[in-house]
Amino acid sequence: MQTINLTIDGKSVTAQSGQTILQIATDNGIAIPNLCYDPRLKSYGACGLCTVEVEGSSKLLRSCATLATDGMVIHTDSPRNRQSRKVALELLMSDHEGDCLGPCTLNCPAGTDCQGYLKQIALGNDYQAVKIIKDKLPLPASIGRICPHPCETACRRKLVEEPISIAHLKYFAADRVLASDNPYKPEVMPASGKKVAIVGGGPGGLTAAYFLGSKGHAVTIYDAMPRMGGMLRYGIPEYRLPKKILDAEITEIADLGVVMHNNVNVGKDISFMELKAENDAVLVAIGAWKSSKIGCPGEELQGVMGGIDFLREVALGERPTIGDNVAVVGGGNTAMDACRTAVRLGAKRVYIIYRRTQAESPADDIEIEEAKEEGVIFRFLTNPAEIIGENGKVKEINLQIMQLGEPDASGRRSPIPVEGKFETLPMDTVIAAIGQKINIDGFEDLQQNRWGNICADEKTFRTSLDSVFAVGDATNNGADIAITAIGEAHKAAGVIDTYLHGIEIPYKKPYVSEKEVTPEMFVDRQKQTRIKMPTRPAEERNKDFNEVNCGLIEEQARKEAARCLECGCHDYADCKLIDYANCYDLDVARLKGEKHPSFIEDSLVSIERDQGKCILCNLCVRVCDEVAEKSILGLVDKGFDTVIKAEFNNPATITYCKDCQKCAEACPTGALKVVSPKTLLRS
Repeated sequence: MQTINLTIDGKSVTAQSGQTILQIATDNGIAIPNLCYDPRLKSYGACGLCTVEVEGSSKLLRSCATLATDGMVIHTDSPRNRQSRKVALELLMSDHEGDCLGPCTLNCPAGTDCQGYLKQIALGNDYQAVKIIKDKLPLPASIGRICPHPCETACRRKLVEEPISIAHLKYFAADRVLASDNPYKPEVMPASGKKVAIVGGGPGGLTAAYFLGSKGHAVTIYDAMPRMGGMLRYGIPEYRLPKKILDAEITEIADLGVVMHNNVNVGKDISFMELKAENDAVLVAIGAWKSSKIGCPGEELQGVMGGIDFLREVALGERPTIGDNVAVVGGGNTAMDACRTAVRLGAKRVYIIYRRTQAESPADDIEIEEAKEEGVIFRFLTNPAEIIGENGKVKEINLQIMQLGEPDASGRRSPIPVEGKFETLPMDTVIAAIGQKINIDGFEDLQQNRWGNICADEKTFRTSLDSVFAVGDATNNGADIAITAIGEAHKAAGVIDTYLHGIEIPYKKPYVSEKEVTPEMFVDRQKQTRIKMPTRPAEERNKDFNEVNCGLIEEQARKEAARCLECGCHDYADCKLIDYANCYDLDVARLKGEKHPSFIEDSLVSIERDQGKCILCNLCVRVCDEVAEKSILGLVDKGFDTVIKAEFNNPATITYCKDCQKCAEACPTGALKVVSPKTLLRS
């Protein structure tokens, strides 16, 4: 056979006459995007992704269907090629009706694969579940206990009855693996020779240390407090997060070779610029440890304290004198922690003072319910007007009665005072739990925004100083939940790792397909009651700091995990379509419109077809025809309503189809899913 010579992307190659450009490129290690190509099949050219630019030709050519000729000069990644592929992918994705990832994962700030680990828990594979979790989150036993679980807010099981108890299942699996003889340890890469200093040993700092340490970098954490853990240790009470659990997970991070120095105040014991000079990179994760002021007369009186200060004092083993009457101002989880801690310290009357209604409280519903059970008195729609003192100490609190006004631009109704209406309560202690701020002392060299937080690029996490990065509550928008700091730290660790190797790659949020759903889509699902976490009786637990939750037993956990609807695509990790979509800056919204028919079709005995994910590449039809030689599949209807369906002619064909599965193996999008064989029902 005659040989030909051609040039592809500047590389001279020799090939056999009669080969296509795509075949020759593939043989020479040059990747050209494609979705409908299979070397076993005749060229088809349906997807439009494999176009190339050939010098001398005015139009782009489909490389899978174009035979190469001697002397061709080919460009596979020119601006014209990229633009053409971008449009082709936008067209495909605008008609794609499927979930790449479950809404639980998409709503988790750390991006944990909730669906993945729930499946493993349901199957009894706790170790594998923890491995999946620790791909994004190194503190599952701790975070599972205290996270306000935005994953559950997004869980589609609520369209059937109630969301899955994702957070509780996380720590169920983590506890079992921690207590086992085979705790999970990530693979640690060889030493890189690079040094990283992390300032702050809270959830963000510990997370970054875990991932950077596993990459082989020499990591040292510096923290001002006596022990590592940050707000997990000093801001979360023992009854919610036993510190022996936190200690066990911190030890696992230390076992990776991470060095931990406590009682080191950067700015006093060592200067920030010294740390910068001694390390190849520095990550600042110092948190927000200053309580916000109430902003009313009398807050300078003895007996007024910040919520974080109060919780930290108790966590350090001290027992502050708070008297019989305690008011906690605020409606978030920190306020709930403070009021429930005050109850445990012996206060007789503990009040929550919140200027909005319970429905608008940012605290978890379960936290409010348990606080009420423990005797906390809630005064919604009230706000401190004045703290009244006697001999320099708190004596009373005067509350302004509030009402909700008209909705603002965001739809939230602002609380406004009811003129002339007040309530006065006798008081010994007032605890302000209305927000947190950063203490910038020692870090003044870093640029700050108008709120006093450290400015950090949202994609690279870089600060105003070279080689210095920052994450968590101390940056940009200020204090948030722990899982947000963990998510940022995981992404920052990836950026820092590339930076240490001399190539800085900013974090880029992956593009994913999301399916619009309605309750009507789930009417056929059997209702299963959510497993409720067993807790200690209120009259017992409000007298000590032992853990409130009793934990799920194995049977409960397996049953609860099995409620997962498995919304995310089974083939996400291997989907060529989404891989290509993430290589281009798609603007799918500009092509938004009606989509072709989307439904689940299961007449293929052992294969389920999701028509919403099908891109009509015809690979399955052609594999069935040309490879399996059965011609079971074919295109049905015309134009926009075209779908692929099966036609069975005899029992022998059905039997063959059950075990073949070649079509599913060839599918580039996850539209075909192998399932348990079923009895064929023909309509």
